[in-house]
Amino acid sequence: MLDLIKTVFKKTIRKNQDAFSQKGDTEAELQIATCAVLLEIANADDEFSPEEEQRIEELMKSHFNLPIETFHEIKAISEKRRNESIDLWHFTNTIKENYTPEQKKMVIEMIWGVIYADKKLDAYEDYMIHKLATLLGVNHKQLIDAKLKAKNKTFSG
Repeated sequence: MLDLIKTVFKKTIRKNQDAFSQKGDTEAELQIATCAVLLEIANADDEFSPEEEQRIEELMKSHFNLPIETFHEIKAISEKRRNESIDLWHFTNTIKENYTPEQKKMVIEMIWGVIYADKKLDAYEDYMIHKLATLLGVNHKQLIDAKLKAKNKTFSG
C-alpha cells in the first residue's frame, strides 16, 4: 500500500513539473515560490483586488528584476502550483532553505505590501502572515518591523 502511494506521489510530482523546474533552476523556483505565497495572501480574504494584483507585479518585477513577460510566466506557473497544492509548505520551505534571514524578512515585507495594497488588513490576512512568518523562520520582531515598513510605504506614499 505504501509503495502504491509513493508511486502515485512521484507520478504526480513529475506530471506537475514545468520548464523551470526541469532545469533545476533554484532562482526560478524561488521566484515561483515567492509569487505563490504572494498570490496566497492576496486571495486570503476571498477578494483578489486589482490593487493587490498590481502590487504583486510591481514587487516581483522589482525584487527579481524581471521583464514583464517572465513575470507573467512565473505568475501562471505559481497560480497553477498553488491551486494544485494542499498547503504552502513546499513554497515556504523553498524560501526558507535558500534565503538568508534578511531575504526572508524582505519576503515578509513583500507579503505585507500585498496585504496593504487595498489599504486594509483582514483578520484572515493577519492570521496567514503570522503563519507564513513561522513557516519561514521569521521572528515576531522582524514580522512587526516589516509590517511597519510596508505600512509606512503604503500610507505615506
